[in-house]
Amino acid sequence: MKLARITAFSSSLLLGAVLALTGASAASAAESAAAVDYVALGDSYSSGVGSGGYDSASGACKRTPRAYPALWAAANSPASFAFTACSGARTGDVTASQLGPLNSSTDLVSISAGGNDAGFSDVMTVCVLQSESACLNRIAQARAFVDATLPGNLDTVYTAIRSKAPSARVVVLGYPRFYQLKGTCIAGLSEAKRAAINSAADYLNAATEKRAADHGFTFASVSAAFTGHEICSSASWLNSLNVLDIGESYHPTAAGQSMGYLPVFASAA
Repeated sequence: MKLARITAFSSSLLLGAVLALTGASAASAAESAAAVDYVALGDSYSSGVGSGGYDSASGACKRTPRAYPALWAAANSPASFAFTACSGARTGDVTASQLGPLNSSTDLVSISAGGNDAGFSDVMTVCVLQSESACLNRIAQARAFVDATLPGNLDTVYTAIRSKAPSARVVVLGYPRFYQLKGTCIAGLSEAKRAAINSAADYLNAATEKRAADHGFTFASVSAAFTGHEICSSASWLNSLNVLDIGESYHPTAAGQSMGYLPVFASAA
């Protein structure tokens, strides 16, 4: 009987200690997030194009509270949050007009950039409207740009970020593959076009990851998160061609932002 009481008492003490430590860890994490000064940079994948609910004050940049940067800020209540990502932004646009909020106190930066430099919109236009050979040729041109020019463009913007925010943790977000091959689509692009577009996304991500690593930044791939949720899957987190609003096409939906990008960024941040 005494042994049973001692065992129960010891278990209670252990449980109490675990709960106390867990509570302390949670409180510490909350305090840590609250002390963060966060700046969100980049293109339409960071501004939230495709997910709706746009802030009218952001104009053509189409920033939305449904985008992963705003969702992370809402969940973590950082000390400050500056959201300058903009639809259509190239690396040069980021450098020219988005870096204002960065300073020596900035703790966290997120960015997605490079897709517009490589001609994302034109690639998709050619692949949707023209022949398979035209599509593959345009993708080959984009890959050549990724080899020859994009690394320098990324170096310029990454160097500018580090110069303005020398102590910040910088998280570079990648792009998803667009298509589930042999999926549920019964019309639209050929399987060869879809496979080539997916391969181009991987190629762009690999180049971006290399440049991010060389600058000491964290690259956060979303490819795994979107697997099973590409266009032609039964539960897509990406908009397919939207003839009523072309700009929404081939961008993450609200679910793609909240269940695809957000968890990946939260883990990296």
